[in-house]
Amino acid sequence: MRKEDCFYLGKIAKKFSFKGEVLLYLDTDEPELYENLESVLVEMNKNLIPFFIENSSLHKNDFLRVKFEEVDSEEEADSIIGCEIYLPLTMLPKLEGNKFYFHEVIGFKIEDKRLGIVGEIVSINDTTAQPLFEVLNNGVEILIPMIDHFLLEIDRKNKKVVMDLPEGLIEMYL
Repeated sequence: MRKEDCFYLGKIAKKFSFKGEVLLYLDTDEPELYENLESVLVEMNKNLIPFFIENSSLHKNDFLRVKFEEVDSEEEADSIIGCEIYLPLTMLPKLEGNKFYFHEVIGFKIEDKRLGIVGEIVSINDTTAQPLFEVLNNGVEILIPMIDHFLLEIDRKNKKVVMDLPEGLIEMYL
């Protein structure tokens, strides 16, 4: 499976027992959704390798205590500590209404209720304090803050994000 077809779930944080158990840090608001997984994809040497789970249980909010098949000692557990874990995109829970996954809106148009179509979302910058839609309008890059107050509708059918942007924000770029 290719990494592009997967989403980042978290990473193998630390050993838990001398029998090869590890704690997975889950980068999610709903760790309980992932408590009964059969397997995960572990990134090792730039390859995604399936690891099958013998048993697992939630551990202190954001962690999943896991016993992988064929990881039976501290040494074997040491070899996977720090590795990132992924799942296929098909395993993401469906979101409704104005909730969306960042990857889901790439290619959607941004429509301002005042100005109409502003451009197309080419990526999302989530390295800043406030995530930003990176939008292209005839070769000009426009950065639009992802603020709930601005967001009116995620129109999945017509592939557009309808927003009520502050006056002057778009004009500043054009």
